[in-house]
Amino acid sequence: MGNSKSGALSKEILEDLQLNTKFTEEELCAWYQSFLKECPSGRISRKEFESIYGRFFPDADPKAYAQHVFRSFDTNSDGTLDFKEYVVALHMTTGGKPTQKLEWAFSLYDVDGNGTISKSEVLEIVMAIFKMISPEDVKLLPDDENTPEKRTEKIWAYFGKKDDDKLTEQEFIEGTMANKHILRLIQYEPQKVKEKIKEKKP
Repeated sequence: MGNSKSGALSKEILEDLQLNTKFTEEELCAWYQSFLKECPSGRISRKEFESIYGRFFPDADPKAYAQHVFRSFDTNSDGTLDFKEYVVALHMTTGGKPTQKLEWAFSLYDVDGNGTISKSEVLEIVMAIFKMISPEDVKLLPDDENTPEKRTEKIWAYFGKKDDDKLTEQEFIEGTMANKHILRLIQYEPQKVKEKIKEKKP
């Protein structure tokens, strides 16, 4: 086989992904094949990522959210995701351990990457989440969280922060672990998406 990259996933990447995600060798190899079909260069651009992500949300506008998700996984900031970054993204958004998910959620909300979260950053992500909620579902939300602004106020109040305070990663993770309401408010995980992701698994 030599070092042919044409269709085989390198042993190092495979072992690393098996250690760090819940996916099996078979799943990873099958995904790698379909990844190469979609992205022969072995890398996904932000636009390609948005269109793949968009398939999970046919009735919504996930573009803004997908951009933030992409940013949070583009660990080397080169504007593309390689297969490893892509699989870690899938793992984190669908089945990572609670602390891993919260570390990822922190990087999602830390829009400018400065290591803390401001109230305006929370609002930016919550607005992106709201674009993916159907108008019918928005009607079902409680009164104090049925707009991005109200939901942001509620999240910020749960953390006990003043308007111009900042939230550190530790405060974010500990606060969210201690309060299930925060977790529900900061994430977008409708059952439909989970089911669609399961269907798409090879």
